[in-house]
Amino acid sequence: MIYREHYINSIRDFYESDLIKIITGIRRCGKSIIMEQIREEILQKTNNVIYLNFEDKRVLANITDSDKLIKYVEENRKEGKCYIFLDEVQMVDKWQDACKTLRLYNNSLFITGSNSKLLSREFTKELSGRYVSFRIRPFVYKEILEYTQELGKEASITDYLIWGGFPKRFELNTKEAQIKYLNDLDDTIVINDLINRYKIKKENLFKNFVNYILRSNSRIISAKSIHNYIKGKNEQCSINTIIKYLGYLEEAYVIEKVKQYSSKTKSELAYYSKIYDEDVAFNSIRCMDNRYDLTHNLENIVYNELIYMGYNVNVFNNNGREIDFLVKKNNKQYYVQVAYSLADDKTYNREFSAFTNIDNFSQKIIITNDDIDYSTSVIKHIKLKDFLLMESLDDINRNY
Repeated sequence: MIYREHYINSIRDFYESDLIKIITGIRRCGKSIIMEQIREEILQKTNNVIYLNFEDKRVLANITDSDKLIKYVEENRKEGKCYIFLDEVQMVDKWQDACKTLRLYNNSLFITGSNSKLLSREFTKELSGRYVSFRIRPFVYKEILEYTQELGKEASITDYLIWGGFPKRFELNTKEAQIKYLNDLDDTIVINDLINRYKIKKENLFKNFVNYILRSNSRIISAKSIHNYIKGKNEQCSINTIIKYLGYLEEAYVIEKVKQYSSKTKSELAYYSKIYDEDVAFNSIRCMDNRYDLTHNLENIVYNELIYMGYNVNVFNNNGREIDFLVKKNNKQYYVQVAYSLADDKTYNREFSAFTNIDNFSQKIIITNDDIDYSTSVIKHIKLKDFLLMESLDDINRNY
């Protein structure tokens, strides 16, 4: 497995800290591998290390609650600073209590989990600033290229646009095996992590809701529009239930809702958001007859890459014209529009007109899958194949 220095570098500064290091993210995005790589670094200087994986039934059968976890650590740690790694710790009853206690006794504590309840208000209030959190995501394209090279394979941009970046799939040798893996992962998240955890009684309704949401990536939605869709399917569901269901998907890191920022009101619009899938595979496994949604997946991919680069991202409402992304970092601001291709005159005019009345103090960018350069004197066109190799938008004038 590749060394994911992008994430580990930000965690390394806290190796010696008594702050709890919380490593979160969707299932199978590589959290455990990152924890293992951190553990290997620490083992180079000390063997006072304890590692427990609570997805291992043997571990969970013997360490079921906070008291047993604390006792295990006390009996197995050595003198001096101990480095404790707890994988999928949310499966332990009252794990919060164990973490609060363990950090007090010359321990450096690292925990992972696939549930944002790790960062719930209740937990963070109890910890009162005694933690730092790190969000891990599936591979971006640069990581895919590195890993497939390590495996002796190739990875195309089109493959990324359809099947995304869950690391494990690249180890499988056939597309059929990869699709089965992604379907099984989807089932695990929807059924085990959500339906079972929240004891959802209307399973068919919830599954239909999930299918609709994950096929609606890169689209503006509201609870009301989802409610209207559900009603159109002759199913009964309140708006409050829809809001609750959306929360479940966010909690499992399956989707992210991105607020729309209005140029007119100079504020976020409370009721309308864009949905982005954590990985575009969630859309593609729901497509029939190879009719993949490359247009919306491309925008979703650009969003994921911008987040990886460390940008704050909003959707921008330019007086009724939507600009896909208002992107900010280090006092720099970019307006970014995304399209699959600008070859069609209608698309070209629509995408460029979105920047109407936007001043030239911020860089205006269009990203497409075209090979032709459509840049103008005020708008920079970036080819997708070049954007995917960038470390940041500061590389905009670099020659690839």
